[in-house]
Amino acid sequence: MLLLAGVTVVAALLLAACGSDEPSTPTLGPVDDAVGQELPSADVLGAYVGDITLPDVADGGAPFTLVAEPGDALVVYFGFTSCPDICPTTLADLRQALAGMGDGAGRVDVAMVTIDPERDLDATLEGYLRSFVPDAHPLRTADDAQLRQAADAFGADYSILSTGEDVDVQHTAYLYAVDDAGEIAVVWPFGAEPGRIQADLERLLASSA
Repeated sequence: MLLLAGVTVVAALLLAACGSDEPSTPTLGPVDDAVGQELPSADVLGAYVGDITLPDVADGGAPFTLVAEPGDALVVYFGFTSCPDICPTTLADLRQALAGMGDGAGRVDVAMVTIDPERDLDATLEGYLRSFVPDAHPLRTADDAQLRQAADAFGADYSILSTGEDVDVQHTAYLYAVDDAGEIAVVWPFGAEPGRIQADLERLLASSA
């Protein structure tokens, strides 16, 4: 179920640079008071992602399907554990939003897809993600084709460039809310206030009840 289309950003696909040495902040297009924000690369709001499955390392690698339980919501994030700024800030904001929801947070599932599976081994990924959201689903695949297919379905992108001892990682810095029909209902840009995320999730859950 599409919640709100939000505002359209005129720039091309925005990638957040997460280099290991010099944190940086992605440049975002104009944001107003609308709920959520549409991705610049594609009209992903309303896109169906319910047939995407990835291994859940907290469940022995069992397939996890990117669709919310009936009447619930699923928040999906593409990132990596070595990210010095963008990822921990985003996950901390999400944690704060969920804390503000009280019992309603029990209706929100969280999944993080690592875009750096070579360095994000199972235990590392699980420990990192669950330090923010204790029951979240850490998703990891070493099959780049499978990972790329999942990212493409969300209109997300990523790149990893190794130059000697340095690793430069870039990835789309958005949170995605998926409803129980397997459709992307809300997209939040990096820097979205926790209160805004909370309000959007509450509105999505109310519309699914």
